[in-house]
Amino acid sequence: MAKKVMEFERNQMGIDYKRCCASCGLKKYKYDGTRLCSLNNKEVKALKVCKKWQLCEGLKNAGRKSGVVRDIETKEVVIH
Repeated sequence: MAKKVMEFERNQMGIDYKRCCASCGLKKYKYDGTRLCSLNNKEVKALKVCKKWQLCEGLKNAGRKSGVVRDIETKEVVIH
């Protein structure tokens, strides 16, 4: 039985991320929080990846100083 080897890559800021459907920019979310692939409407799995994989915007920008943390309810900036 062959083992699946996870592929890791690094963004421009040196943050490692796993190259899989869960980190793809083409995924979408259902009302219950389930992740779906926008190409085939199947549930996203953490170990799968297709040829059309794209890095999601959140991981592209991870580690940059431009982000802020906001309170979920009040939308007030908590951390600069």
